[in-house]
Amino acid sequence: MAHRRTYSSRRLDMGTLSFDPPTPLTPTLAVFNSFQITTRKSRQFWQRTTFLALFALLAITGYVFLIARPSLASISLGDSDSQSTSAKSGTLARLSTQANRLAALRHKNPKTASKATETASSTQLTLTPAQELAAVTSFIASLDPQNVIPAHVDPSLPLDPQLVLDFDTQSPNAASEVDALVNDTWVRYPVVLFSRVHSPVSRELKQMITAMNLLPSPTIIDVDERSDEAVLTPILHRLTRSTDLPILLVGGQKAGSTTEIRYLNAKGELQRMISKAGAVVDGGKKKKGRKH
Repeated sequence: MAHRRTYSSRRLDMGTLSFDPPTPLTPTLAVFNSFQITTRKSRQFWQRTTFLALFALLAITGYVFLIARPSLASISLGDSDSQSTSAKSGTLARLSTQANRLAALRHKNPKTASKATETASSTQLTLTPAQELAAVTSFIASLDPQNVIPAHVDPSLPLDPQLVLDFDTQSPNAASEVDALVNDTWVRYPVVLFSRVHSPVSRELKQMITAMNLLPSPTIIDVDERSDEAVLTPILHRLTRSTDLPILLVGGQKAGSTTEIRYLNAKGELQRMISKAGAVVDGGKKKKGRKH
């Protein structure tokens, strides 16, 4: 019986042999490839992050040492105290030097020292009530309609000289100029009447002084027709110690109350007071007072 050759079960069937990777290995390779890509991206990310961090650190370090260096200098409390003490000592030294110089100047030449003192105090010009009254009268009696006392002025306090004077109040000659202003005011306006338009007493005094035919003519100021009435009225009350209008000034002095003025006029004393102030009774050509 002839032996029949058959394929042994132990031999591989080359016809059925497949070179494709086994099915179970396919997911493993996919996971490996994905991990490799992720690892590559993570490495690039961390490299970029590290580079940015180093750059930021270098920028901050450069700013601290190159730009903000002076502000980082440590100043101890003792240094601050010593600087403050040095500043005070320098100020005291300058003051002492000035004081010694002024004392030496006074000892050497008292007149020069007094002039220097007057120059230093000239900036603190203040007006007495009499000077203030003359300044206010001259300020108002002028023909300039802009001469109005501001509404913000406190009438209970002395006026700022710069408001009513037309010269430099801080000049060395300011005091002498004020004295000249006072004298000139009462020469130009020897008789001044601060009145009200709608007041019987004011009308009575107007008729009384206009009938004297004065030269120069009496200066009549109707306070209630001015825009600064609310400020001017209490100022006049403070300076003349009056409680109401009208107020009659003769030579810069209050003539008295209405009752007293009537009495003085009846006795002829009012005319003598006016003549003594510099006005001429029956010397004018017009019998109508000048109004402002």
